[in-house]
Amino acid sequence: MVHARRVGDDSEETIQIGNLPRNYLLHVPEGVKNKPVPLVLVFHGGGGHARNMPRFTGFDALSDQEGFVVAYPDSVNKSWNDTRELSPADDVAFIRTLVAHLQKILPIDPKRVYATGISNGGFFSQRLACDLTDKIAAVASVAATMPETLVPVCKPSRPISVMFMHGTADPIVHIDGGAILRGRGRNVSLAEASSFWRNFDGTPSKPETHDWPDKAHDGTTIHCDTYSGGKQGVEVVVYTIEGGGHTWPGGTQYLPKFLVGKVTRNLDGTQTIWEFFQRQHLP
Repeated sequence: MVHARRVGDDSEETIQIGNLPRNYLLHVPEGVKNKPVPLVLVFHGGGGHARNMPRFTGFDALSDQEGFVVAYPDSVNKSWNDTRELSPADDVAFIRTLVAHLQKILPIDPKRVYATGISNGGFFSQRLACDLTDKIAAVASVAATMPETLVPVCKPSRPISVMFMHGTADPIVHIDGGAILRGRGRNVSLAEASSFWRNFDGTPSKPETHDWPDKAHDGTTIHCDTYSGGKQGVEVVVYTIEGGGHTWPGGTQYLPKFLVGKVTRNLDGTQTIWEFFQRQHLP
């Protein structure tokens, strides 16, 4: 491992995967000693990089408040290998090695490792739910469903809890599925992705529903469907953001609305994802 330098409140680290050095940012809150703590892996979107993600999501501040470790991995060519052939890298091997490495140097609880990300990072989190189910307790995808290419090859080794957060006005990854903007493959609809996991996890067909109050008056509203009571106690949770765009709920308006759509202020995505993760652990 190479301790390259600090980036804000995080350390920039490198591990070797075969002949390829792989980089990530690491945030360890004060007071982490010998007591087992959760690990949250946060994946950037296509064209992005890890350095954007602490400020973009606010996970560092929540990590300090709640006492979990956060890692922000970097892709090889600004794209994760989520089965859409956007990258030749073996990113699943990278994350498997990274988790094992962090468990050696920090008191990471092996039953409480989680993955989340936006867009390409959200799609890759779905791949980890399929291919790294023995290490990942739950995943949460923002502005991402599942790649069409992932669905037929997704063979999880156990039931796993999954969350989606998706805007109805996402202009890049359409909620109803189809071609992803800029020729980056195709995605299944949010309904199909949810159905895939509900069928695999054996959850009830009817969800508990909840509509959040419109406190922000920003042109977005929040609807949540929770399918609990799956095998081994897992659940599938779907947040539909009416009027929301290709954005992180409660995050920054990182590009103009005409390019990516609206950021909802009616939902704190980071806090909600963490509350979901807190309910999940490996058997």
